[in-house]
Amino acid sequence: MLEHMQKVEDVLNAFHPVIENPTRQKLIQDSVDEKYAMVLVTGTLATWTSVESSGRSPKDTYMVRRKESEDVIDWSSPNANSLEPETFEMLFEDALCTLRSKRTIYVLDRVVGADSSYALPVRCITDSPLHALFVDNMFRPVPEDIEKSIFYHKPFLLLALPLNKLASQKYKRRLRTLPNGNTSDMAVVADFDKRVGIVFGSAYMGSIKKLMFTVMNFYLPEHDILPLHCSANEGEDGSSALLLGLSGTGKTTLSADPERALLGDDEHGWNDYGIANFENGCYAKLINLDPEKEPEIYNATFHPDHYLNHGAIVENLMVYIDGTFDLNDSRFTPNSRASYPLRYLTNIKESSVSGHPKCILFLTADAYGVLPPIAKLTPEQAMFWFIMGYTSKLAGTETGIVEPQTTFSRFFGEPFMPRIPSDYAHLLGEKMQKFGVDVYLVNTGWSGGPYGVGERMDINLTRKMVRAALEGKLKNAEYDRDPIFKVWIPRSCPDVPTEILKPVNTWNDKEKFEEYALKLASEFAKKFESSFAGKVSDAIAAECPGR
Repeated sequence: MLEHMQKVEDVLNAFHPVIENPTRQKLIQDSVDEKYAMVLVTGTLATWTSVESSGRSPKDTYMVRRKESEDVIDWSSPNANSLEPETFEMLFEDALCTLRSKRTIYVLDRVVGADSSYALPVRCITDSPLHALFVDNMFRPVPEDIEKSIFYHKPFLLLALPLNKLASQKYKRRLRTLPNGNTSDMAVVADFDKRVGIVFGSAYMGSIKKLMFTVMNFYLPEHDILPLHCSANEGEDGSSALLLGLSGTGKTTLSADPERALLGDDEHGWNDYGIANFENGCYAKLINLDPEKEPEIYNATFHPDHYLNHGAIVENLMVYIDGTFDLNDSRFTPNSRASYPLRYLTNIKESSVSGHPKCILFLTADAYGVLPPIAKLTPEQAMFWFIMGYTSKLAGTETGIVEPQTTFSRFFGEPFMPRIPSDYAHLLGEKMQKFGVDVYLVNTGWSGGPYGVGERMDINLTRKMVRAALEGKLKNAEYDRDPIFKVWIPRSCPDVPTEILKPVNTWNDKEKFEEYALKLASEFAKKFESSFAGKVSDAIAAECPGR
């Protein structure tokens, strides 16, 4: 890493102008002046990427395969695209060459991680003031006590060239081959051993965020810290709650509870002292956002203010020539996003650090419409559902996804969990047992029928069920075991109609319900047999539906 950092510093020392750690207002003004973004009537900045770069591109996301780390990375994962060290060095040199051609370079020193004991220093270098502003929204200022971090002498270098494309012919047979036979002109790469990341050709801002999330997920388990793809908030008693789920399952929406202080909406670490957010901001989905049902997200994104005092960014939103916008129009992409600092929300815990969780919620958006809206899990069931990470991948979270698709993403974040699965599973089981955590499964997907027939679960009812779980009102409730999925369904829940708690009650065609439920159960069994059979205890395996 020192060699790569020195090469970058040599470029910066020979370059003018280099703007180191600019003010927020400078980044906003440059983004507008250089036409990286336009200003909406609310003062929010709006930007657009190409259709090809309107979401994550997993096939263009790589990890460098070096001897130092290859044995602890799960290369069998469908998301584990390896990159040869020689190709990485080519990319790095091309990035330096591209930087030399720029009129302006922005350098930001930030950290990932609210707990100073493991905050990761990140030096981000980019030519885009708007992506630099995104970094300012999403990553944290360097704390005064950064010297106490286990990573103090091991910083990470991030090079972001979002609007430049690679000379694809040069990388033929080194990078992904497209369906038309050409070589891809973008790459998002993490080199864990050299401690360098490169975002080249992907303007989608989530590429920067998810690269750094993956980096943290690789480094932390070595220090007995469990990284989680989750949102987190805190009750009045100082204990936290975790909400795990893939993008689009409701982590941001459900964690923004006016009665609980928000730590963060997406990425956290759990060590022996408690929970800490990785980020400084939120990156929320905007499609079909309802200002009445999700006022916190709406107000954080669109609160009226002068644009120089604002800095929230909306990405790929349908905007009209007069500066107005339509949150329900998905013609460009269903993956429109908003980036804003946590401080734009009304009820946050500024430190983003909390005690151990009393409650964990696994969120799934079930497109079959057969899972209960809430169910309690035994410790063995919790381990099973954590390993399987079932949900329906929602439209727009990845390039090419236009309707929900059944997916199993272990740990509710497989693309970002590069280590062998046992590293994460062992840590969760250990911490659940040590700190006595209650775990619930929450279906934020469909009810009354599958996708296309039933309706999406009412968010207000989901909030009531989540609140009941977090307040301990379901702890001693009476439960019935689901005969197919084996989870425990409460017979009642405060302020929630009893009839919706058992999903079969919401279907007109009971035979169709059983058909869909058995079909989903068979998918569980098939996935488990192919990926996890023989790798977990018999007690955990016994909780698999369809077996």
